[in-house]
Amino acid sequence: MSKPWLQSYPPGVPAEIDSTRYASIAQMADESFSKFAERTAYVQMGRQLSYGELDAKSKAFAGWLQHKAKLQRGARVAIMMPNVLQYPIALFGVLRAGGTVVNTNPLYTARELEHQLKDSGAEVIVILENFAHVLQEVIQHTKVRQVIVTSVGELLGFPKGSIVDFVVRRIRKAVPSWSLPGALRFGDVLAEGVALPYNPVALSHADLAFLQYTGGTTGVSKGAMLSHGNMVANVLQSSAWIADTLPPGEHHTAITALPLYHIFALTANCILFLRLGWTNVLITNPRDFPAFVKELKQHKFTYISGVNTLFNALLHTPGFETVDFSHLRCTLGGGMAVQRAVAEHWKKVTGCILTQAWGLTETSPAACINPANEDFNDSIGLPISSTEVAIMNDAGEPLPIGESGEICVRGPQVMQGYYNRPDETAKVMLPDGWLRTGDIGRMDARGYVFIEDRKKDMINVSGFNVYPNEVESVAVTHPGVLEAAAVAKADERSGEVVALFVVRKDPALTAEAVIEHCRAALTGYKVPKYVYFKSDLPKTNVGKILRRELRDEAQKL
Repeated sequence: MSKPWLQSYPPGVPAEIDSTRYASIAQMADESFSKFAERTAYVQMGRQLSYGELDAKSKAFAGWLQHKAKLQRGARVAIMMPNVLQYPIALFGVLRAGGTVVNTNPLYTARELEHQLKDSGAEVIVILENFAHVLQEVIQHTKVRQVIVTSVGELLGFPKGSIVDFVVRRIRKAVPSWSLPGALRFGDVLAEGVALPYNPVALSHADLAFLQYTGGTTGVSKGAMLSHGNMVANVLQSSAWIADTLPPGEHHTAITALPLYHIFALTANCILFLRLGWTNVLITNPRDFPAFVKELKQHKFTYISGVNTLFNALLHTPGFETVDFSHLRCTLGGGMAVQRAVAEHWKKVTGCILTQAWGLTETSPAACINPANEDFNDSIGLPISSTEVAIMNDAGEPLPIGESGEICVRGPQVMQGYYNRPDETAKVMLPDGWLRTGDIGRMDARGYVFIEDRKKDMINVSGFNVYPNEVESVAVTHPGVLEAAAVAKADERSGEVVALFVVRKDPALTAEAVIEHCRAALTGYKVPKYVYFKSDLPKTNVGKILRRELRDEAQKL
């Protein structure tokens, strides 16, 4: 097939990358640990963790997993933490031990957590104590045999009476009570692991690095199987794309506000910048925007990534305009559509272009990125190195330039499939390695890709996917609900929110009762913000709910 995007590549960006350079993410990490040992790898609340320390601590954790937890090659380890120093230690420890990481959203409800742990078969979990009470509710129904608990400030080491110590103690006072017999503290595990031998595992591109869970149109969360080969390729693809804008020989600082358990930050911040020897500043609570801005003022940062809503909130936080942006050379937006008004406002305040990128969990995630020096153009960018994008019809046949169809992607970063779900895998994978993305779009003559609509009915809340069937399946368990349909409603703060249309079984049912019922079983961003009652729902002649009609109606209400 022709590749019109190659003519539009920035200088120095290759058409192809050589993913055989590294056999695994673990090998890539080993190289960085040795090469950048004295540099600062991560910063959390002022505490710095060097590459050398990360090497030693992740190696200690890997040794403990191998000898004390008896972790076998490929065994699953769940990590349920926000952006704290323990996350990269646990992540690289699991990968170096030959295990597979199961990233777990700390905001999951008991129902969501139980499904993911059971589906993945996770044997070990590393969890922040703030969420241990949720694990307590479901652990007996899972294969988890070892729990390792940590706290926000466990590795910070600030003296008593310091401001950071005061903040950490306030956080710990708010931790709900929990009881998990046999649970170990992360610090104790690391201390024990130091004395244990670490046996490097010879991993290959075929070994699974992550079971990265994504929603499904059936309402069942699916684990995308991302191999070491997938992740190595995407890191090298991303490295090649930014090499000219951000020379690898220089020492840069990245601001990481998106959670590392999310595929965007996982690849584009955690692993990519580890390879390049950067310093990652972890923002543990990005919703506290005054504190976020205060943290930004402490660093001369080169790069910041986020979603549209995060950039918009920062722009409206007092004091943001006084941050030092003199070193900022790349702002990357993804996870949801970047709005032109936000991009223009960002450039006016910071002097830096807000570059839009696009991808999926299933593509590890980067598939298209705009050149960093090109002004906002409403597109999701160009297919990156070693990546093909085709606009196809429902039969899987390529369409001409300019015509709209489903955006399909092929490349070394495309997942191996959905774990234990060959039926779901068959729905999205075409012959010859093409992935159906579910997004409707077009490509112009220069190779730029534009999204026009979503084939799926997915709702995007601040960069997090919400699938209508999951919300609906929870809503209809309320005894007063006869039918329910969830759709996206535009929202100034989060891009979209969930609007739920309900046909009542009980005439006395209130919107507040429906919302509270959903809140008990769904993560906060999935809970309907609006509930509208109707006598019936619009349907096709075969009974399928017409969500498009409801979406249009929701925008008017």
